[in-house]
Amino acid sequence: MVKIYLGPAGVPHSSKKKNTIDGIRTVKELGLNAMEVEFVQGVRMSRETAEEAGKVAKELGVRLSVHAPYFINLCSEEKDKIEASKQRILDTADRAELMGADAIAIHIAFYGKMSPKECYQNVKEGLAEVIDKAKEMGIKNVKFGVETMAKETAFGTLDEVISISKELKGVIPYIDWAHTFARQGGEIDYGKIIDRLIKELGLTHINSHFESLVSRKGKYVDEHIPIDANAPPFEPLAKELLKRDISISLICESPELERDALKMKEVLERLGYRLE
Repeated sequence: MVKIYLGPAGVPHSSKKKNTIDGIRTVKELGLNAMEVEFVQGVRMSRETAEEAGKVAKELGVRLSVHAPYFINLCSEEKDKIEASKQRILDTADRAELMGADAIAIHIAFYGKMSPKECYQNVKEGLAEVIDKAKEMGIKNVKFGVETMAKETAFGTLDEVISISKELKGVIPYIDWAHTFARQGGEIDYGKIIDRLIKELGLTHINSHFESLVSRKGKYVDEHIPIDANAPPFEPLAKELLKRDISISLICESPELERDALKMKEVLERLGYRLE
C-alpha cells in the first residue's frame, strides 16, 4: 500500500513567523505531513536550530527533506568552485542529519564545455569524495539526492540520475516530475518512471518535487507556476501511486506552496487516499 508524505518547499505562506520551526508547526496545522527545508540561497541555519527543528518535526509527525544551495557545480572549470560546491553539499547534509531529514536535493552540475559523459565522470568522482567525507563527519542517514533537471545544459536526465544512483551508495534520484516532463519534451509516463526506480534501484521511498512549468514557443522552461496549469498534470501521478506499494515525498514547489499542496491532497482524497 502506498504511503504519501505531502507538503511545501519551504515555510508556508500562511505561517505567522517565517522560520523553519514555525513552518513545520503550520504544515501540521494545515493537515499536511512533509516539508522541504530550503537552503537554496546558502546554509545559514545553526546546528542548534537544525536539532530543534528535528525535534519539533518528530513530535508532530512531519517528514523533512532539505534543498541544497543553488550555487553548486561539480563540473565547473574552476577548481575552487568545485571545492566550494562540495562544502555546500556537506554543510547541507550536516544540518539535514541533525534535523532527522531523510534526503537532500542537489542541482549537481552544468555540462559547460564538457560532454555529458565527461561531466558524469566529474560528478561521480566529486560526489564519491563528498560521501566519504560525510561518513567521517558522522552523517549516516541522509541520502544525497541528485535532482532531475529541466534545462538541457544541466546534468540531470532521468537516465543520468538513475545511473549515478546505481554506482554510488547513498545517492538517490530526487525526481522533479515537472523538470523530467520538460526534459522529455513535454511528455511523462509516471508509472514507467516509478517502476524503474523500484526495479532498477530497489527504492522503497521516492523523494520528489511537483509543480507546473511555463511553456514558451512550444517548449517547457524551468519557470515554476501553480499546478492549475497541468504542465504536467497531477492526477495521473496520484493514480499511478495508488496502484503501487511505495512510499513517496511529494514536495510542492509551486509558487502557491501550501495552497497547491492542499489541492494535491484534495485530488488524493477524491481518489480514496487519506494523509496520515
